[in-house]
Amino acid sequence: MRLDKWLWAARFFKTRALAQKHIELGRVLVNGTKVKNSKNIQVGDSIDLTLNSLPYKIEVQQLNHMRRPAFEARLLYSEDESVATKRAELKALKQASQISAAYPDGRPTKRDRRALDKVKRHWED
Repeated sequence: MRLDKWLWAARFFKTRALAQKHIELGRVLVNGTKVKNSKNIQVGDSIDLTLNSLPYKIEVQQLNHMRRPAFEARLLYSEDESVATKRAELKALKQASQISAAYPDGRPTKRDRRALDKVKRHWED
């Protein structure tokens, strides 16, 4: 089965075109090597994937040509637990840094939001 089609069926990408683009950019490795979209994968292959700067390491368990619901798509692969925990930590760190960098005290107040809107309107004119 083609790699791009499997990634789409396993619900890693919303469209096959997005899967193809990530493969061409080298964000998808099969068994540790860069491959083309048309690479045929088999059960047991290891796929290293980077989505939104977050790592995924999965092993192909089943092949399916059709895109099925998410709970069925999870049966197509198994994920390395160490990489999953690392990804969760990175996601939490990224979210915390975005909030604290923009507003150290949390959400902007109503007064702050109005001031931001005023500045935005000024720049649009």
